[in-house]
Amino acid sequence: MYEAYFGMKVKPFSLLPDPDFIYPTKKHRMAMALLEYTLLNGAPFCILTGEIGSGKTTLVQHLIKRLEHTFTPGVITHTHATIVELLQWILMALDLEYRGKNKTECYETLIDFLGEQHKQGKRTLLVVDEAQNLDLHTLEELRMLSNINIGHEHVLQIILVGQPQLRAKMQDPSLEQFAQRIALCYHLESLSREEVGAYIRFRLKQAGGSEELFTEEAIDVIHRETGGIPRLVNIVCDLSLLFAYTEESAVVTAEAVLEAIRMESINGLLPLRKRRPKETEAGN
Repeated sequence: MYEAYFGMKVKPFSLLPDPDFIYPTKKHRMAMALLEYTLLNGAPFCILTGEIGSGKTTLVQHLIKRLEHTFTPGVITHTHATIVELLQWILMALDLEYRGKNKTECYETLIDFLGEQHKQGKRTLLVVDEAQNLDLHTLEELRMLSNINIGHEHVLQIILVGQPQLRAKMQDPSLEQFAQRIALCYHLESLSREEVGAYIRFRLKQAGGSEELFTEEAIDVIHRETGGIPRLVNIVCDLSLLFAYTEESAVVTAEAVLEAIRMESINGLLPLRKRRPKETEAGN
């Protein structure tokens, strides 16, 4: 709606994943480098955590693409407290037949697949998204599956992706053996004020608009109200552009951002004003 008014080719703050709009912050580059290095060195488990909307899933998708010549990926996205037949979910993620098979048959299918991939010089990477939803028993099952080796190589490597609760869950005494196998546990922190500004300007430029469309005061408000969570930044920026368009404004001001937030927050669905502990202590 507002794209033509602001001279843009496309919407700059769409929530749909688009590789042209991935802004690699220092934190995201560090996470990517550590994950890639750890996996290529044969680690059985890595953990990536972050707040909702921090860009974990997008980062992992990018990682999978970078490693496509080395790894055959499978992604489990719909986790819940008790996945009754974990092996069936794994086979489905790897695009293998699982229907009508019992647990033993599923295991044999997985072993055959891993062996065939190894013959082709490839390893298998299983990504479990929203892993904080898994119960302790299912997590222990994953640990047991990571014991599948050919020679001295782990042919099944696993990334657990989840919200911060996952880190707390991994400290349960019953998962001590599991914790000892985790080669990397990285928490993806929210964006700083400077990173939010750079993120907004980057996406505006990619969309064909002016990098100076948001005033510095507007960016201050966006960072404060979103806590630096990229998904929330996108939502607020999109709403603010729409509001500025309806007001026929040439730029997005702090007042426009606050009014856009106020209007959207009336229904209580916009999850803003959630201060992070660091921000609260800093007096922000």
